[in-house]
Amino acid sequence: MSEVLVLIPARMASTRLPGKPLADIGGEPMIVHVMRQAQAAGIGRVVIATDSAEIAAAVDKAGGHAVMTRADHPSGSDRIFEALGKVDPAGRATVIVNVQGDLPTITPKAIAASLGPLTDSAVDIATLAAEITEPGERDNPNVVKVVGSPVGPARLRALYFTRATAPAGDGPLYHHIGLYAFRRAALERFVSLPPSPLERRERLEQLRALEVGMRIDVAIIDAVPLGVDTAADLARARDILERT
Repeated sequence: MSEVLVLIPARMASTRLPGKPLADIGGEPMIVHVMRQAQAAGIGRVVIATDSAEIAAAVDKAGGHAVMTRADHPSGSDRIFEALGKVDPAGRATVIVNVQGDLPTITPKAIAASLGPLTDSAVDIATLAAEITEPGERDNPNVVKVVGSPVGPARLRALYFTRATAPAGDGPLYHHIGLYAFRRAALERFVSLPPSPLERRERLEQLRALEVGMRIDVAIIDAVPLGVDTAADLARARDILERT
């Protein structure tokens, strides 16, 4: 069995909703909600990777574990890689799950589902998607679509990620969910690579992996968790969690 480490990157400097990891939802900071969902998944140790002493203090108060990282990381992947070296320098964890800190409604079941594709030794990175059911999402460039070939029940091999409406023709479209399970070697390779041409064009970091031939497989889950980017999103998250 692989040893799994769940890392949740969290920073204060959000442009659209500053300080959002500490936004109150039902009496607890948003980052604590995400942490608790990850802990409930029961797949491995959960650590928050942050550049903020305030976030670290909130996590510690809630009984969690936070590690401080540099403030100048260009992406969450770079932040979790630094954190990995600090919390697991001996290299015991062979799978690292990167859970975004702004997904307070993500379920433990969804987090655990990300490990499924890694049962295939040919897969470097696993991620999640859900079938698009809202017509407005099909043409929305803020909704990232994954184009892939079926390789099993509720699983795709990713061929491309795009903000465009794709693929053309009849059939389902899939809304990509930005949660990743990396083999440790794949994460190390990924963060060592420069941004790729398609990554820059689409503004999608995962294309860097595809462009160098790394394999990404996708577990299909039932629904897309709410990502909190704006005050309106935060209000929706509060409403959802108050009803659960």
